[in-house]
Amino acid sequence: MLRALMIVPVLGIGLAMPVAAQQNNPLPSSGTFKLHSGWKRIGETTKISDNHTFGSGNFWGVSFNDAGSGPLHVGPVVCAYTLDTVGGAGTLQGACAWGDADGDKIFTSYVGKVSTSGALDGMNNITGGTGKFDGIQGRAPFHCQFLNDQSQAMCTQQFEYQLAKK
Repeated sequence: MLRALMIVPVLGIGLAMPVAAQQNNPLPSSGTFKLHSGWKRIGETTKISDNHTFGSGNFWGVSFNDAGSGPLHVGPVVCAYTLDTVGGAGTLQGACAWGDADGDKIFTSYVGKVSTSGALDGMNNITGGTGKFDGIQGRAPFHCQFLNDQSQAMCTQQFEYQLAKK
């Protein structure tokens, strides 16, 4: 009887191990996922002429996977930026580090357009990652809308990716 009781925990551990392994890298080798995110801009602008402005700084944010779980859900994000606007419209570019709840990261470089309505539209190019995102490549189109005085924004992104085969 004692031997039978000792086998039950061992079987339980053996059955749980495949589930744990699946949870360690739940990311398929390719696919898409959608995010929404909130941002705070901290930076400086310099008036070059009456209608011309240069700027630089960082966007600090948090991302939420639209599925309610999965890649980059409840993850911290920081993006460095530079911008050049004439009459309130222009170009924006920079680089981002997207964090996952477990600390793994996706790195992107991006370019976009700023409109006079306060919208940003552009493309993130995935340049690499760490942990389960190691070897990731792809792109992530984005759309953002500033909510007030150009300091807070909400965005949507769709990551389209492939993981390099190991």
